[in-house]
Amino acid sequence: MKVGTPLVASLVLLALSMPAWCAKKVDLDYHVKLLPQSDQAEVRVSLSQGSAVRSLDFDLDGEGAYSDFKADGQWSVTGGRGVWQPGTGKATLSYRVRLSLARKPGIYDTRMTPGWALFRGEDLVPSARLDQQDGVELVSRLAFELPVGWKSVETAWPRIGKNKFRIDNVSRLFDRPTGWMLAGNLGSRRVRLGETEVTVASPKGQAMRRMDVLTLLTFVWPQVEAAFPRHPVKLLVVGASDPMRRGAFSARDSIYLNSRTPLVSENGSSPLIREVVQAIGRFSDHDTSDWISEGLGEYYAIELLRRAGGITDERYQAIQARLTQDGKAVTTLRGEHVGGATVARAVVVLQELDREIRVKTHNKRSLDDLAQAVMRANSVTTAQFVQLAESIIGESSVVLDSKLLH
Repeated sequence: MKVGTPLVASLVLLALSMPAWCAKKVDLDYHVKLLPQSDQAEVRVSLSQGSAVRSLDFDLDGEGAYSDFKADGQWSVTGGRGVWQPGTGKATLSYRVRLSLARKPGIYDTRMTPGWALFRGEDLVPSARLDQQDGVELVSRLAFELPVGWKSVETAWPRIGKNKFRIDNVSRLFDRPTGWMLAGNLGSRRVRLGETEVTVASPKGQAMRRMDVLTLLTFVWPQVEAAFPRHPVKLLVVGASDPMRRGAFSARDSIYLNSRTPLVSENGSSPLIREVVQAIGRFSDHDTSDWISEGLGEYYAIELLRRAGGITDERYQAIQARLTQDGKAVTTLRGEHVGGATVARAVVVLQELDREIRVKTHNKRSLDDLAQAVMRANSVTTAQFVQLAESIIGESSVVLDSKLLH
């Protein structure tokens, strides 16, 4: 026994130091059956080995979107949270979720019709806290069962089969479907831009200008690649017309664009490019610092068009004058959800900061370097943003020493 003790200890240490590729792989499959007749999706969450997961603690919304839960193992709901403790062997949790969500009467954020459905992956599977066994890696896949007559489904995730996708988010332990998704009788256009496969899709008959979208993205994409180091493998743009919500909104590697929303607004900004920047940059802030992510998105919606040659110097000066006028009454940029005037003032501050960085670094650095630093951070505050800027400049920032940030 004494002779074997060092060997046992060595084996234990070896096991503890085993790399991630040695982890035991357990399948986590999401099967989604779309049910337009009831405006619902039937979702089945399956584990190939239930004992690998101690529990999944779901955040169920308070609007009753989720119903009809059935589970192998134990399922309990308390205070808006649902806890699943899977049984051993293959274990399944199933439920139904309502897909149409009206922002206000007659205007939809997400919608299911007899011929198509436009929704977010986050709606299919609510966020959850995962408690799993040590040494386990969940391998997640998403499969759709479409109604009779529906032709296809699009997501921002890599396709691994007919109506089947691989879900792999390295930043999260619990891989679940996220991003905009579209299913039904669709029209689509595809192009490869650099390292990214871009798909623009919409239900037929929704007046989506798919080629216009692709043309603008093709025109601006070299500037996107130059400004941001992260290039998604896939970018999905989905769209539909009224009564869907007007505007453009980003999610994980995906963008929703209402068919009636202009690609470039009269004010010189591009709603589409703004959301491309948000989807790629994934800027995040907290502590009343919403001006950072909103300001960066709007700044680059103008700046990338200018760099690509889509805005003349005279037009750019007019845009700057408008931004200054729109934001002149703003006394602080701080807030949890900032409005249009505050965003305009934030863009002016960022333009001034870009000039300061370029001058003080002899044109070796720019706001691009600061935006990339914000991308690398999980979430920043105003104070951290100032610190990042000053680390790039090499000294304190005159522009950011402002009452607007207090």
